[in-house]
Amino acid sequence: MTDYINNESVLTFVLRVILGILFFFQGYDKIFKIKLNEVVNTFQAELGSIAVPKAILVPIAYFTSFVELIAGALLIVGMFKTYALYLLGIDLILVAGAFSLIKPMWDMQLLFPRLILLSILLYLPNSWDVLSLDFFLHNK
Repeated sequence: MTDYINNESVLTFVLRVILGILFFFQGYDKIFKIKLNEVVNTFQAELGSIAVPKAILVPIAYFTSFVELIAGALLIVGMFKTYALYLLGIDLILVAGAFSLIKPMWDMQLLFPRLILLSILLYLPNSWDVLSLDFFLHNK
């Protein structure tokens, strides 16, 4: 295993775990602390005069919350990384759309760092991600 550990593998590990932590705790807060009904109510209040049907808003709120929690956890341990990143990419698209409806000139300070980390991780070769559960299970 030590033959595989180098700057590239450490970089990939650090980026993956940081992104996983950011998303995991965001999803955790939405599901367990704020509660999903309150997340939906907050978005409805923020949308104001823009009538987004609850039939659309509720599934999106549930999807984004659970994707953030589960995919974040998967990134932390390094399992199904590519699929987790794809789902989080969809999550970011939905969040960007929602924020753009709420306020067309919105502050990207929360979304942009996640987008950059996700983009970098999708760009880096999977062969660098040796400090992960996927690598351990596939190379045992």
